[in-house]
Amino acid sequence: MNKGLIQAVGAYTVWGISPIFWKGLSEIPAMYSLTHRIFWTFVVMALVQTIRRSWPSFREQNSSRRSRIIGIMSALLLGTNWLVWVWAMNADRVIEGSLGYFINPLVSVFLGVVFLGESLPRRQWVAVCLAAIGVVWLTVSVGSLPWVSLVLASTFGLYGLSKKLTKQTSINGLTSEMFVILLPATTYLLISSFNGSQALNKTSYLEMLLLITSGLFTAAPLLLFANAVKEVKLSVIGLLQFLAPTAQFLLGVLAYDESFDMMQLVGFIIIWSALIIFVTDSFKSSKTSNASSNKS
Repeated sequence: MNKGLIQAVGAYTVWGISPIFWKGLSEIPAMYSLTHRIFWTFVVMALVQTIRRSWPSFREQNSSRRSRIIGIMSALLLGTNWLVWVWAMNADRVIEGSLGYFINPLVSVFLGVVFLGESLPRRQWVAVCLAAIGVVWLTVSVGSLPWVSLVLASTFGLYGLSKKLTKQTSINGLTSEMFVILLPATTYLLISSFNGSQALNKTSYLEMLLLITSGLFTAAPLLLFANAVKEVKLSVIGLLQFLAPTAQFLLGVLAYDESFDMMQLVGFIIIWSALIIFVTDSFKSSKTSNASSNKS
């Protein structure tokens, strides 16, 4: 197994078991966990930039107005995604959260077609439509819109789109995003501590340790993923990305005993069928493209 593949599997494994980490903070308000996550992720990225001596590159890549605007958009999308995910873990909605990341690849494809002019084969259009039917089925069967899934899928899909529109490296991009939301996060932490609503002495040592390590837990898989993308075929990355929501789904059903009835199972099967069509067609297209390039 090559280095890139190991890094990709490592990234998706960390994301897959992330409910275990965030469940350890279930007694802490989601906003408080989020602000700690932002602060400590910034600390990790600042250390990475310092060790790599890449601050000049960071300043250069953030010198244009376009880069700064995209950085602000990316930061808001990422912050919203993180907040909803942590809230979902606290609210025992791991299954609904995992559904969001099952849907995410199809959302990304749709955004690529609409905003980047990418072409989509007929079978992949079928997959997108089938996934939409699955979401409608879940909405009807549960009696409410699976908003957690839709927010997670759409924010991370739009976040991926924003990364396509910027020329920043992954390290500089994540650092700039943390810079954008660092001030409001720090302000919230200070206000919470001073007014006593979430003072540090009300947090256990284990919870405080988890809050501090949330930065490393966040940054590590993102950096592993960024390195893996450079060395592993995109088709392989596409297949591996389903490791994370699969692990999350299994944790929700088996470890956390979340309710999951037959009607919901039908909705998931529809969406999984869409993913099988999408991944199979993408893999075939990739093999055909590689064969053509090798001949030429």
